[in-house]
Amino acid sequence: MGYKVAIVGATGNVGREMLNILEERGFPADEVVALASRRSQGTEVFFGDKPLKVKALESYDFTGTDIALMSAGGSVAKEWAPRIAAQGCVVIDNSSAFRYDQDVPLIVPEVNADAVTGFTRRNIIANPNCSTAQLVVALKPLHDYATIKRVVVSTYQSVSGAGKDGMDELFQQSRAVFVADPISTQKFTKRIAFNVIPHIDVFMEDGSTKEEWKVMAETKKMLDPKIKVTCTAVRVPVFIGHSEAVNIEFEKPITAEEARNILREAPGCLVIDKREDGGYITPIESAGEDATYISRIREDQTLENGLNIWVVADNLRKGAALNAIQIAELLVNRKLLRGAKAA
Repeated sequence: MGYKVAIVGATGNVGREMLNILEERGFPADEVVALASRRSQGTEVFFGDKPLKVKALESYDFTGTDIALMSAGGSVAKEWAPRIAAQGCVVIDNSSAFRYDQDVPLIVPEVNADAVTGFTRRNIIANPNCSTAQLVVALKPLHDYATIKRVVVSTYQSVSGAGKDGMDELFQQSRAVFVADPISTQKFTKRIAFNVIPHIDVFMEDGSTKEEWKVMAETKKMLDPKIKVTCTAVRVPVFIGHSEAVNIEFEKPITAEEARNILREAPGCLVIDKREDGGYITPIESAGEDATYISRIREDQTLENGLNIWVVADNLRKGAALNAIQIAELLVNRKLLRGAKAA
């Protein structure tokens, strides 16, 4: 049995990546529909070699559609996800609109696949923040082995996390530096070319940014509410691929070698960890790849039961499009969609 799948936000970076990954992974779709706002109606996108004309979300009837993969922003999701879900279509939303709703499961399949059954309460499933997704893939097997008490993470997030406008701004500013043109700043709060910005999303009352709060809240929801998490989120002049320096404190002893062996066997993880020049992963090597890469695994000599690790992943794939499609595959493989349709 094939399924009818709608991509909401099909003209954006993540929407186009969703179309690519659906085709790459051979998702059992009889029909794929590309949707966006009216101003993008008629734009052409591709599902494999097949061109699709973008249709307007506002006038589309979701009756008979099995899955809607949404990557159209929080305001669109808040308005449209409940409407789409009410028509019997399961919504997998990439925005932050429903991540903290107790009636909406927040899912990374390698971490908390069993929680997916909770989608029936609202017919909506939330995709986590891009930086959280790769973090919890690396933390889950270590937590199962030695129980994590505290995590300190510093993120180095690429400009694609801010969408096409962020990528365009890095390109334009970098070019301007070399040809001595004036540099304009629109998407980011300061110049991003040849610079780093310790500010992603809005500031909160305690001095944290919303991005840093998301990492904390989502890790607790998916992994364990008892884990203490603190984060500093930094935007860096990289086009694709988020990196994270992670310090972990455990309740039980764990050596670097034990951690290395555990992560080598863990779903979604790929360990590249040689203690030599170039024996680690960088974001440019993760671009276009599905794995969450882990390098620089070592014991923290300042902590009892402490480790440091370096985590890198393609934020457009595992941080967004790939994870959403893995959730859709979870629904198919566990035969949950037919039950939802019947209900």
